[in-house]
Amino acid sequence: MNRKLILGTVQFGLQYGINSAGRPSIEQVSDILNNAKVGGILILDTSSAYGNAEEVLGDVKAGESFKIVSKYPKCDKTVAETFNNSLKVLGIDCLYGYLLHHFEAYRENKSVWNDFVQLQKEGKVDRIGFSLYEPWELDQILNDGIPFSLIQVPYNIFDRQFEPYFKQLKEMGVEIHVRSTFLQGLFFKDRETLPEKLQPLKKYLIQLDKYAASKGVSVGDLTLNYNLHNPYIDGVLIGVDNKEQLLQNFTSVKDVGINLDIKIEDTELLKPINWE
Repeated sequence: MNRKLILGTVQFGLQYGINSAGRPSIEQVSDILNNAKVGGILILDTSSAYGNAEEVLGDVKAGESFKIVSKYPKCDKTVAETFNNSLKVLGIDCLYGYLLHHFEAYRENKSVWNDFVQLQKEGKVDRIGFSLYEPWELDQILNDGIPFSLIQVPYNIFDRQFEPYFKQLKEMGVEIHVRSTFLQGLFFKDRETLPEKLQPLKKYLIQLDKYAASKGVSVGDLTLNYNLHNPYIDGVLIGVDNKEQLLQNFTSVKDVGINLDIKIEDTELLKPINWE
């Protein structure tokens, strides 16, 4: 059991990821969440931008068993409207965390942050912050002196761009959640059938395979525990299409001493948005 695991719910509302097996039915979602609870997961991560994922969570009364983090996407509605709608469809009266989902919304109108602060003042949310993609975005927020308390960033054994900030964030009392632990499924792709664009990563994937074999663990075990055992990280997001994948993740949690330093020069290749 590892209480650092956070269950991402984008799969409940959208077709998502390079290896997705399709959206689970409401019964399957219920089954996944029951197993998540038994396995010690405390937090679910969602967003009003994830199709109807919030509605699905509301239908299965997920808020009775889990703390929920949701996000405000760039949209025509105000933060308060979107937030209150999230509470309504989730069937709860407060959120554990609320994040700004798309950084452009902040860049175009920095006063949007005041709406997050207001929600926190009203006691409707414990922690507020940002879901980021690029280190320069974090630089900007830090330079602006924004008092955020929760952050979600991509981080995995290949993509460690945010690592230099972890110590400072911890000292500021920021809770750090990381996503893209399996690089959206890339770590499980057949090395021989990688798309043309991802060919430059093949040698690194093979290096990963060899290291995992030397440790007597799977690549999934290696990459998950790499994030779980980072002392600065508070939450590691995993996404699943079915109960079996969830149970497999639980089985992967083990004490693996990992001393592997893979440096990938072309960081643009580590962004799934560039894989199209």
